[in-house]
Amino acid sequence: MGEIITAILLGILEGLTEFLPVSSTGHLILATELFGYDAAQWAQFNVVIQLGAILAVVVTYFRYLWGMAMGLLRWEPVAVRFVRNLLIAFMPAAVIGLLVKDQIDTMLETPLVVGWALVIGGIAMLGLERTVKPGADTGVADVPLAKVVGIGFVQCLAMIPGTSRSGATILGALAMGVGRKTAAEFSFFLAIPTMLGAATVKILSEPEKLLAGGGLIGWSEIAIGLAAAFLTALVVIRAFVTYVSRFGFAPFAWYRIVIGSAAIAWLLLR
Repeated sequence: MGEIITAILLGILEGLTEFLPVSSTGHLILATELFGYDAAQWAQFNVVIQLGAILAVVVTYFRYLWGMAMGLLRWEPVAVRFVRNLLIAFMPAAVIGLLVKDQIDTMLETPLVVGWALVIGGIAMLGLERTVKPGADTGVADVPLAKVVGIGFVQCLAMIPGTSRSGATILGALAMGVGRKTAAEFSFFLAIPTMLGAATVKILSEPEKLLAGGGLIGWSEIAIGLAAAFLTALVVIRAFVTYVSRFGFAPFAWYRIVIGSAAIAWLLLR
């Protein structure tokens, strides 16, 4: 497979799965196994293209985020609570992620972990979907502090590849009584500091690869992948919020179970 085609496909895959509760990292790991490309060569690429997905959140919610930024400068209570909630929810992943970085790197090299995480996460999603009654949509700024802390710790489950950062945070929020739309948007906004932090740590840990254009992968492939991730995520974000607000998460749960089971069978039998 040509490097440009691979960059486009991986960018689309990142943008498509980053904000759906199906695990973008898990899909990228399985894509490595399925298509047989050298994961080490594309490691920096996979990190940098996440910035395209982050940019999609910023563009989609630009007016809202700009209003919060201006409100923060004026120390408006809603804006202060919004920023406070995001920072507090981000802290557990920041601290725990640094403490268990080596263990995370080991799991990222184990595709079978992804398969099992997809299946177990899908089953948990079905269970929560059938038993949890979401609360009213109040907005991210008005999520109570105790629930914010809980969402932050739940996000740490996504350090297991295949779990899904968005899935963990959204379903964790729902289990704590947060409304569907608010839970989804909290997950999107929380992705900004979380993904920026993860990308920064990865880039700073291997700066020579980035300066070389991502190792053997050049800047043109990185730019193409980033653009593909941005454009795909731009479409997915709006569609996802509309869909889950009406229909819930069961289709994503079944998708996880089917894909995870197929991945386990393939990895064990190949």
